[in-house]
Amino acid sequence: MKIVSLLPSATEIVYALGLGDDLVGVTDECDFPAEAVTKPVVSRSALPQGRPLTSREIDAAVRERMDDRAPLYVLDTELIRREQPDVILTQDLCRVCAVPAGHVEQALGQLGLTDATRVVSLDPSTLEEVIAQIETVGAVLGAGERATELTASMRERIDAAKRTAVRLPTVNVFCMEWAEPPFAAGHWVPEMVEAVGATNLLGAKGEPSRTVTHREIRDAAPEVLVYMPCGYYLEEAEAEAEQVLAHPEIADTPAARNRNAFAVDATSFFSRPGPRIVDGLEILAWAVHPEAYPEPPAGSITRL
Repeated sequence: MKIVSLLPSATEIVYALGLGDDLVGVTDECDFPAEAVTKPVVSRSALPQGRPLTSREIDAAVRERMDDRAPLYVLDTELIRREQPDVILTQDLCRVCAVPAGHVEQALGQLGLTDATRVVSLDPSTLEEVIAQIETVGAVLGAGERATELTASMRERIDAAKRTAVRLPTVNVFCMEWAEPPFAAGHWVPEMVEAVGATNLLGAKGEPSRTVTHREIRDAAPEVLVYMPCGYYLEEAEAEAEQVLAHPEIADTPAARNRNAFAVDATSFFSRPGPRIVDGLEILAWAVHPEAYPEPPAGSITRL
């Protein structure tokens, strides 16, 4: 079976199911596991390349392209024509994250591959949906048994974290998904917060991330602040987090005053709704209750 993945999370799922050899195309952001970077690139970002952009510059560039109805990703239709994949994994959840399924189907129609290629859109909004989509992909790709084993292990790890959380005091937590403008993390992140015995602030379970003001963050009085900018690895998040904490209203939160502010590797463990989302939950558990959960691996989280 020939598989094209237009999502880093989908690429991770395919490899976790033992089907990496069947991948004939991935995105320029697919970098886990390491073998993924050896695959042909079928989708690339259309945003300006070169020097690293600030969060405000990235936000402005994305909004400008969306206002102009310009694509955020460039699809290599010639590679798709040549490979004629059996399955393309993509999404409709977020235009910023990947080529929307509708655009893929339109491209397949132009290539005359509509009947030959199945487009599977992965659009989880909750933690359980993140896990369930792995079973969906497994069924489509003929790896249902392996998918069931993987998801059972993920659910057991989540349940273990919840069992520990039951005996712990609740803590007010704010998960910040973007700096300029500030975004409160939504979708599956609020559930991750609740699972580790904390109260999620400002973001809503199962709902998209939303913009908030620095005043709202200060007034919410988070006891723990986790900076998890979408698409950032730990080093990038650390570099920008210092400026985030320097804002007077952020600096006035209990989290900042008590040194309970953290930067995390959001790309690997929070932004991508794939198998490693449970690692993210365990990282978050330690940030909220370091006395009750194991310290995460080096390179995943930093206390600011």
